[in-house]
Amino acid sequence: MLNQQKVEADTMANSAFSRIVLKLAGVYNLGFGLLIVLFPSLVFQLAGMELPRYPQIWQCVGMVVGVYGIGYLIAARNPTRHWPIVLVGLLGKVFGPIGFLSSAFQGDLPWSWGGIILLNDLIWWFPFGMILFEALKVNSDMSIAEPYGMTDAIALIPSTGGKTLTEMSHAAPVMVVFLRHFGCTFCKEALRDLAETREQIEDFGVSIALVHMSNPEYASNVMQRHGLQEMDHFCDPSCELYRAFDIERGSFQQLFGPGVVWRGMTAAVSGTLPGKLAGDGFRMPAVFLIHKGEIIGSFRHRTAADRPDYVDLAMRFRTTLENEADALST
Repeated sequence: MLNQQKVEADTMANSAFSRIVLKLAGVYNLGFGLLIVLFPSLVFQLAGMELPRYPQIWQCVGMVVGVYGIGYLIAARNPTRHWPIVLVGLLGKVFGPIGFLSSAFQGDLPWSWGGIILLNDLIWWFPFGMILFEALKVNSDMSIAEPYGMTDAIALIPSTGGKTLTEMSHAAPVMVVFLRHFGCTFCKEALRDLAETREQIEDFGVSIALVHMSNPEYASNVMQRHGLQEMDHFCDPSCELYRAFDIERGSFQQLFGPGVVWRGMTAAVSGTLPGKLAGDGFRMPAVFLIHKGEIIGSFRHRTAADRPDYVDLAMRFRTTLENEADALST
């Protein structure tokens, strides 16, 4: 599967990025720590500050910085496993600038000390954050080791009503909507859109089935709140169907890019607020149309914030079927 190969390639690239960043951080911390131990007055001289009365205390700080460097080098061997070291390091790099700003505004530290803050802390925020994002993404994956093939998945995995997608698609074309977790703003938005357009979609002879990652009881409560309690749905906490349909887990840009954040804010203002995480928070949504056990159309979200026009999709899906029927009759 091309998307699966892309995910594996991206994972390898991110792992290499993480190792390089942590090696650089380790070398930098060791070098900076050694500099402080050997020349405790140098940084103060460069910042134009009064020399410390007890340079030994500053040298102890240098030793702590060096120890962090050793930790980063250890973490570089397996960033996803040693993510707590990265987290502790990032917290220090966040609290350090906060303390500096407080002291600088009070006049206890000169603003020239900000150069040290920039090199020691600020420039590491983004790469350390990316490492933690990838570590969370890998460690939170609850997918089964050996996924179903698509044909087996739609023929073997039943809905809460006991019907498989193969059975449903032989009765009528079925629009299969793969949702993000129920706490996601965009998932709630999708459920509302489906509730509002359900009759129009079904007028095209297309039925609807939902796939989600929650348990049946929780899902039933959510669907009832949206007036969708009678709609067929599949509980897929292990993401077997998601993987069978090659629905990948999103990248940072797909999940938290500027456009996604902006859409989330506008949705929240309109009353669609996010809730608690209820499933794999990294899994992307998608829409497929299945007819007689075959996929005849699809919509893959480029970002989590994409908002498909379900009525338009149903119309286009129906047109595809009619064109195929005309082609067979001629």
